[in-house]
Amino acid sequence: MSLQIFKYKPGLKLESGAKLHELEIGYHAYGKLNKNRDNVVWVCHALTANSEVFDWWKGLFGANDYFNPEDYFIVCANILGSHYGTTNPLSKNPVTGLPYYLHFPQISVRDMVNAHQLLAEHLGIEDIKIAIGGSLGGQQALEWSIIEPERIKNLILIATNARHSPWGIAFNESQRLAITTDRSFYANKPDGGAKGMKTARSIALLSYRAYKAYGVTQQEDSDKVIDNFKASSYQNYQGDKLVKRFNAYSYWYLTKVMDSHNVGRGRHGVEKALSLIKANTLVIGIKSDLLFPIGEQQYMFRHIPKAAFAELDSFYGHDGFLIETESLTNVITSFFKTDVKGKIIELQQSA
Repeated sequence: MSLQIFKYKPGLKLESGAKLHELEIGYHAYGKLNKNRDNVVWVCHALTANSEVFDWWKGLFGANDYFNPEDYFIVCANILGSHYGTTNPLSKNPVTGLPYYLHFPQISVRDMVNAHQLLAEHLGIEDIKIAIGGSLGGQQALEWSIIEPERIKNLILIATNARHSPWGIAFNESQRLAITTDRSFYANKPDGGAKGMKTARSIALLSYRAYKAYGVTQQEDSDKVIDNFKASSYQNYQGDKLVKRFNAYSYWYLTKVMDSHNVGRGRHGVEKALSLIKANTLVIGIKSDLLFPIGEQQYMFRHIPKAAFAELDSFYGHDGFLIETESLTNVITSFFKTDVKGKIIELQQSA
């Protein structure tokens, strides 16, 4: 399935009051709407992912996986600000005729959801059977379930939160500080800030994984090593890998999107906002997650009316939501096969 582009000429008014005068959204759609139009699964992706969910969430999404195109109409839209097909800082500003770069307007999770809503209307989607997302994707799915509580029938939130924490904001600010040490970031060119983004990604990895994960995967085989450690090579490799596929301007703005995530804004607080959700909700936390500690998921479980909670015991940390697909499949299966709302789902798995 190839990338499709939805163009919305009226543009999009943003939460900040600014406006994108033209809007493009890249998306992938798999399968077909059934006769009752009640088989939609909407996937909200995380920070640097794209809309090709069958590529980055294998084991959960695919022809032979739990979410398959034979049973579901699966949609994943590239988020606002990301350069994988959607309007972003490298897009041409129709007012100036030049790329936005650092003149791109401030965007929020709510703006991303508003863009999703426009695409859903374009695709003729009324109800969404399941909205699912992890991390920033979970923030979008949560926000959408509050904006349109009648539309989202089931909600799966993984390794995410209702309001971004000072801890998470500090990690993101440290990454942005790294980007700004690269003076090319201010040069307004597509590869501006690339070296700084490499460093930023190295910082981010320390929040995505956990102590045990590094101990298992990056431990030296010999006591003789005194330099050029596996862990060092790994940080450089992952930084270079991101530089080859992403840009520092999108990264900069998307980290700020995460910082501003707060479902309680303008809704009389977080708990009041969560009480508006009508979807049957499955909240999944990862025991070793440093970036989104499991207490954040337990908080949502306690305040979303029809919610169940499951805990994954994975040494991969935050990235476990992309890796532990067998465990995710097991807990999602339990959620939909039995009436577990308001309960903690016990999941037996190896660490």
